[in-house]
Amino acid sequence: MVDLKKLRESTEKIINRDDVKYVIGWEKGTHGFQVTPLFITSSDDVERLIFNPLCVHNLTVFLMLQEKLPLRKGAEEDKRKVGVIVKGCDSRAIVQIIQEKGLNRDDVVIIGIPCTGVIDPKKINKKFPNQTKTVDIDEDANNFVIKIDGKTHKVPKEELLMDKCKQCQFPNPIIYDVLVGSEIKTTGKPNYKDVESFEKKSLKEKWEYWEKQFEKCIRCYACRNVCPMCYCKECMVDQLNPQWIRRSVNVSENTAWNIMRAFHLAGRCIDCGECERVCPAEIPLVKLNKKLEKEVLELFDYRAGLDVDVKPLLSMFKPDDPEEFIL
Repeated sequence: MVDLKKLRESTEKIINRDDVKYVIGWEKGTHGFQVTPLFITSSDDVERLIFNPLCVHNLTVFLMLQEKLPLRKGAEEDKRKVGVIVKGCDSRAIVQIIQEKGLNRDDVVIIGIPCTGVIDPKKINKKFPNQTKTVDIDEDANNFVIKIDGKTHKVPKEELLMDKCKQCQFPNPIIYDVLVGSEIKTTGKPNYKDVESFEKKSLKEKWEYWEKQFEKCIRCYACRNVCPMCYCKECMVDQLNPQWIRRSVNVSENTAWNIMRAFHLAGRCIDCGECERVCPAEIPLVKLNKKLEKEVLELFDYRAGLDVDVKPLLSMFKPDDPEEFIL
């Protein structure tokens, strides 16, 4: 577990700086296993700050949602920095956005936390249903320690971990100004067993699978709204001239939306899994994104969000790239 005292002290030092507007972290939610994003604007807010295995949200999405809004008439741009607390996968989003020049490195102060994995909200709510009071959670080497109504429950981590965490290659922040906690040993080797298993299916089996998944889509766009890499000024689904996707909710249009979004994230997805977490239809969006991640790695030896000095995949050219597809 992260030393909460050190985390709060580091955050307080940053929020007290004249050049920092606020710091984004987590605080306890209103009930059960909820935590919620916290915007710390003064040192008085620091005591509300928490970090535990329930802190699943990728807070980097707010760097674009909050900071790239149009200015009100007569308002002047506030050029102070924004602080944000990140886990390993979260930090990759910042790297990728800096690569794409969506942010300048000097715009943000980053507090990094090495992460041993976060809890899947769906799994824990299924195991302990109908929790109305806020719950305290700790962890040891192999278990999550959950305190509910004075009783302590030890649950093996494998039962509650988000699936993305079971194969995480980047538990340590890629980029940070302050690191709270010790770095975690990792192999950093990609794991595409699920994708490779799915690739062995016939074309008919693949289509039947995805048709079943896409017909569940209600086009709420929660996946887009939670994604730190979805920060276009105007999304393709909102465009009317030309109109890329119709408003109707059916398998054809749903498929178009999900495939187009997946290709928009090719070479950009940082594998935080937020899209799948918030999907009310429980569509396995990570499986789709991992397939494209695997293709990009094999074709171009490129992985998103690992080096701020490297250009984004689709904005660079390498003379030694394979060109077998050119007639």
